[in-house]
Amino acid sequence: MKRIFAFFTFSALVLAMGCATNPLTGKSTLALVNNSSIFPSAFQQYDTFLKENKVVTGTTEAKRVEAVGIKIKQAAEKWLAAIGHSDYLKDYQWEYKLVEDNAVNAWCMPGGKIVVYTGILPVTKDEAGLATVMGHEVAHALLNHGQQRMSAGILQQAGAVGVGLAVSEKNQQTQAIAMTAYGAGSQMFGMLPFSRSHESEADKIGLILMAIAGYNPEASVPFWERMGAASGGQAPAEFMSTHPSHDTRVSNLKKWIPEAKAEAAKYGVVFK
Repeated sequence: MKRIFAFFTFSALVLAMGCATNPLTGKSTLALVNNSSIFPSAFQQYDTFLKENKVVTGTTEAKRVEAVGIKIKQAAEKWLAAIGHSDYLKDYQWEYKLVEDNAVNAWCMPGGKIVVYTGILPVTKDEAGLATVMGHEVAHALLNHGQQRMSAGILQQAGAVGVGLAVSEKNQQTQAIAMTAYGAGSQMFGMLPFSRSHESEADKIGLILMAIAGYNPEASVPFWERMGAASGGQAPAEFMSTHPSHDTRVSNLKKWIPEAKAEAAKYGVVFK
């Protein structure tokens, strides 16, 4: 029992110390791993990925990805400068690449390394649709979601150790049942909701970024409706997914559009 108490006391102290406040949301977030360690690794992985995949260059689509990415980055710089946090971006190294792949997807690594797959371009349709995607991906980077996922993974592993200690004197069958229950429960009620909250947070911040960049945030709604249609109804139930349902996303975006427009207006961007 003393070992268990000492373990959870130590874990609580680590958790209390391993937090950071994000300037865009004002929220305290998990930061058990420093970006000074995460960013270099992410940059290396990104470079490796680009070498192993076909990067599209020189085309109209590739140039559009680069141009939209720069506008979204500049919007982030304006926003952070306005709230007194220009230094927040000092370690970011922005890069935006179009990669030939039929997957309807895009992603961003910690530190600002973004990939857009050619497969998503028919769904984005135009520059505003692409801005919806890239605003979302840049938001993931700015919100340090990679850092938070790694930190949550560390806590999940620590929890498994704690459960193991708690049932260490039980028989093997009881130990196996306890660990299986913990694994399923921590995933269903911890990691999945955590991931869905990140997606919604990136949707909202991305909406504001695209608006500051000059793209009408109302364009986000038809984009996500097209994404829903493209999925063909094959998405898993929301509570079992890492992402909110398309219907939830569209509903949330409609609520956030006035806020995004109001924020953009502070920078002289006004939509009809």
